[in-house]
Amino acid sequence: MEQQTETSRPDLWTTPARGGSPDGGPPEACPRRRGGPVAASLLALTVAVSGCAASQGSASTAAPAGRTAERTAPGRSAAPATPAATAPATQPAREAADPPAPGTVIPKDPARLARALTDTTARLRRAIDDWIRDGGPAEGRAPEPVVLLALYQQRIYRHLARNPKTASRTYPRLSKALAGEAEANATAGRNLLSLVHPVSRPARFRVREPEPAGVLLEHFRHAERRFGVDWEVLAAVMFVETKFGRVRSSSHTGAKGPMQFMPGTWAAYGMGGDVHDTRDALLAAANYLRASGAPRDYRRALYAYNHSWAYVDAVRLHARQIKRDIRNYYAYYNWQVFVVTTRGDRRLTGP
Repeated sequence: MEQQTETSRPDLWTTPARGGSPDGGPPEACPRRRGGPVAASLLALTVAVSGCAASQGSASTAAPAGRTAERTAPGRSAAPATPAATAPATQPAREAADPPAPGTVIPKDPARLARALTDTTARLRRAIDDWIRDGGPAEGRAPEPVVLLALYQQRIYRHLARNPKTASRTYPRLSKALAGEAEANATAGRNLLSLVHPVSRPARFRVREPEPAGVLLEHFRHAERRFGVDWEVLAAVMFVETKFGRVRSSSHTGAKGPMQFMPGTWAAYGMGGDVHDTRDALLAAANYLRASGAPRDYRRALYAYNHSWAYVDAVRLHARQIKRDIRNYYAYYNWQVFVVTTRGDRRLTGP
C-alpha cells in the first residue's frame, strides 16, 4: 500500500543554467544545470523520468499509511519480481484475467508487444471509466486495476522509448489511433530520457502520494480560467516535473515545489503564495507561462520554463494526448516515479 514517503533531496531534472527566455522574457521557472542527473518521472518519463526503462524493480517497503519513510535509489537495479508476481515469458499479458502484477514481463517481440499494449490500453480505459463513473477521482487513490494497468502501460512505453527499432516494428501492428498515441508517448519518453544522467551512487528522494486526481483537475481548471493557459499544458508540465506532486525533493539547483520553481522566479510570479502548495504553484506556473507567451506561443513559453527543446516537445506531446482523451490524464496520473541508475531503473512509488 503506497503512503507518504519522505526522502531527502533528489538529484533529478537537468536543464540549463538560470537565465531569461530566448527573447528577453522572464527568467525560467525551474532552471537546472545542463548535464546534471534527472529524475525519471518520464514516461515518469516523466518519462524516464517517469517511465522509459526496460528493467525495473519494485519500490522499497512502504511505511504504514500516514507515516513517513525513506526511499533510496541505490545505484543498482532493484531485486527482480518474485516468480509469483511475474508472468511467464511465454504467456501473453492479455491472457491474464487479473491486472498485470508490477513485475509482469514486457514482451520483446513486436507482435506480442502490440497485443499487450492494445489489451492493456483497452482494459485501462474501461477501468478508468468505472473509476470516473463511481466518483473515485475526487476521493483518493485509484482502484487497484487502474494502478496496475497504468503501471504496465507505462513500462511498455518505457520499453518502446528505449528501443526505437522495436517501436518502429510495433506501431504498424496497432490500430491507427493507438499507433499515433503510442508513438507520441514513446517519443516524449525518448526526449526526456535524452536529458537524463543515470544516478551512480545511492541517492535519497522525498516522495509521497499525490493529491486526488479530481482535486488536481479542479486546480488545473481554476488556473486555466484565471490566466488562459490550457489546463492540459499545466497538467503535462506537472506530470513531467514531479509526477503530479509525487516527487517532493528540491532539485540540485534549488528548484522547489510541485512545479519546481527557483526562489527568484517564485518571488516574481508566486503572488505571495506557498511554493509547496499545489494550488498556489499551479497558479504561479500559469502566471509565468502567460507572461512568457502562452497561450499564443506555447513553445516559447515552455522553453522559458525549461530551456530544452526536448522538454518542450515532450510536454506538448503529453498535453495533446490529454486533450485528445481525458482518460489519458487519469492514466498519466497513475504512472509512477522511476529513477534511472547506472545499473537499471528503480521504481520509487506505486504498488
